[in-house]
Amino acid sequence: MSIDREQLEKDIVLALRQVYDPDISVNVYDLGLIYEIKVEDGKKVFIKMTLTSPTCPMADSIIEDVHEAVSETPGVESVSIELVFEPQWEKSMMSEEAMLELGLM
Repeated sequence: MSIDREQLEKDIVLALRQVYDPDISVNVYDLGLIYEIKVEDGKKVFIKMTLTSPTCPMADSIIEDVHEAVSETPGVESVSIELVFEPQWEKSMMSEEAMLELGLM
């Protein structure tokens, strides 16, 4: 039984919304830290992401949490994460929900 690619991507986003930046208390997806989600061969997931700062003291923990959450998503066989800092993260990358949660709107 093959999992629909579109549904798998939605499930991955749901999983990412369970991973929070401990310093900001907003999930990594709504913070705009996830730049790309690519599903290859129907089960191999590639994620390109950033952090709010290149010197984030919680970087290892956040990346590990992202990897674990996506790996546990039904239908995912493997997860590869690329950490990038170009383009540099900025507040405008946050979702409206995140901005409301932080009182920025």
